[in-house]
Amino acid sequence: MIYRFRCGIPWRDLPEAFGPWQTVWKRHRRFSLDGTWDRIHAALLAEADAAGGIDWTVSVDSTINRAHQHATNLPRDTGGSLELQESADRAG
Repeated sequence: MIYRFRCGIPWRDLPEAFGPWQTVWKRHRRFSLDGTWDRIHAALLAEADAAGGIDWTVSVDSTINRAHQHATNLPRDTGGSLELQESADRAG
């Protein structure tokens, strides 16, 4: 799983040495759903923090952190503006 994310390849392009890609994907999905990845991440962070390996100082400049136009997870309303809908109702 880590190989796939490190290389940025599709699941289907995993080397045969890792076994069937479907098996790896199913394991990744199961780990995501049951919180295994969250526990691993928390343990690695705790270990690195205890060793002094994490600098928690963060500087964020909003001028360079713009979201992509498709980054939202809100549903799109494609029905036009409310004013247009009202005038269409009056015309009919």
